[in-house]
Amino acid sequence: MLSMVFNTTRSIIIERGGASRLATQVHNLGASSVLLVTDAGVVAAGLLDRVVAGLAAADVPVRVFSEVLADPPESVILAAVEAGRACGADCVIGFGGGSSLDAAKLAALLLRSGEQLTQIYGINQSKGARLPLILVPTTAGTGSEVTAVSVVTTGAGEKNVVISPTLLPDLAVLDAELTLGLPAHITAATGIDAIVHAVEAYTSRHLKNPLSDCLAKDALRMLCANLDQACRDGTDLAARESMLLGACLAGMAFANSPVAAVHALAYPIGARFHVPHGVSNALLLGAVMRFNLESAAPLYAQLAAIVLPDVGGSELQRARALADHLGSLAGNLKLPTRLRDVGIGEDDIQALAEDAMKQSRLLGNNPRAVTLADVQALYGEIL
Repeated sequence: MLSMVFNTTRSIIIERGGASRLATQVHNLGASSVLLVTDAGVVAAGLLDRVVAGLAAADVPVRVFSEVLADPPESVILAAVEAGRACGADCVIGFGGGSSLDAAKLAALLLRSGEQLTQIYGINQSKGARLPLILVPTTAGTGSEVTAVSVVTTGAGEKNVVISPTLLPDLAVLDAELTLGLPAHITAATGIDAIVHAVEAYTSRHLKNPLSDCLAKDALRMLCANLDQACRDGTDLAARESMLLGACLAGMAFANSPVAAVHALAYPIGARFHVPHGVSNALLLGAVMRFNLESAAPLYAQLAAIVLPDVGGSELQRARALADHLGSLAGNLKLPTRLRDVGIGEDDIQALAEDAMKQSRLLGNNPRAVTLADVQALYGEIL
């Protein structure tokens, strides 16, 4: 008999131009002063101009914290908390890519709960409440706006996570107009990241469930149908909107049926070499899927029917075709395809493999068991 729990964000608004009306949402949450967590690139691109203007017109004081870095270290999270305390914020808005949204989640939690960041790493270690929280993604990739997870860089080559339902925001605003200025390489990397979320959610060894399955399949359909067009014509608002919604659906899926070896092996690449998370995932996707074929071929074949409906053959042949197709996306979209393309050499593989094996939470979800030798071989395959 099926027994499961499915958690996601309480409310989601999908609206072109919706980000310019955040003041109304702040008031609806009973708040009056905002800490807006973002990064310098978002500010430089002018994406905040309408947002800040709208808040000011509604007499909502806002402190913009724009110091978020990719794969944010603990120091950035703590600086955001201090900024919130200094301005007396009673609401947090996360605005940007996954790193900004993750940082905003933790800032909202620590500002209200008073807990120490180092005390809440792991699953359900936080016992406190958070401030009202609104998340506005400006990339179509991480799905952070619908996940109860925040990832923090805790040292050279290491990341840690806070996992708690409290991190799910009160509101997510999906405004595709915010993604129109994304360069093609960022569109490609974040889009492949979302594809990985859908694939790994559908094949997760633990907590796989019918709701996540439905979301993952629809996400994969939308993402694969629109990624190339979004990269070729960044002004195609319909394609952008489909990518944003697809990434959100994939986020809902993996938030409840968690990701696995692609992410486990990608984390050390990002932490040690500061390679963008989507690029790290894109590098590994094909190799890990081929490794998983002996255990996941039936499920991959089901996904192949969505992505490659004209491909025939045996179950294994269809599964392999999907692995090869998704693995080729990075090269087709002009992303790096080898570790050496991002400055990683043979001498780095041992340290990367040892770091990846520390991601036991993720490796345990992989459809095929993974050993240290397997990880070394997978890195070696894409060297």
